[in-house]
Amino acid sequence: MTWRKRIFDLFFASLLVIILGPILLGLLIWLLVKEGRPLFHVAERMSAPNQPFKLWKLRTMTVVEGDTGVSGGNKKARITSTGAWLRAKRLDEFPQLWNILNGDLSFVGPRPPLREYVEQFPELYAQVLKSRPGVTGLATIRFHKHEERLLNRCTTPEETNNVYCKICVPRKAKLDLIYQRNQSTCYDFELVFQTISNLFRRSDRPKGAES
Repeated sequence: MTWRKRIFDLFFASLLVIILGPILLGLLIWLLVKEGRPLFHVAERMSAPNQPFKLWKLRTMTVVEGDTGVSGGNKKARITSTGAWLRAKRLDEFPQLWNILNGDLSFVGPRPPLREYVEQFPELYAQVLKSRPGVTGLATIRFHKHEERLLNRCTTPEETNNVYCKICVPRKAKLDLIYQRNQSTCYDFELVFQTISNLFRRSDRPKGAES
């Protein structure tokens, strides 16, 4: 990570903590009343092939011991009503500001993968994770909704894993490597504003409209 990118991350993460801190506090109180504890979902992700970290999110699903793998249609029943709303607005990712301040994440970069996929595709992720993982990125903007639709059709853990490995991993990696080759502060600004714009457009859509 370049020093410019790190300054970009620290400045905007600190600014958002100040601006959004009261909103996050309100969300935590709301979640405590509606869903109870735990308020956070903390899971291992990889910031480099041999460097795990703890990714923080607001909890959006019921807790199941030993839960592994990506979320597909087989886990849809576990998403709480509040969790579905948080996911739609991406508010569940607020706590990742801590990961940015801590240096685990950048604002823009590939989404941090699970260890099992890094170990399954070592050469691919050795290239992808040359970029610091991010909260948003080119693959998130271009492929996230399509990935969501693909995985939501899956009804078993095996089917979910198969679709993710055969379709999602290579397509996201291709986009992540395009970002890597073109990364700049201006490009990061552009992708952040595209992400924000997409969220507002999604909020403005009438209920039931396809996203």
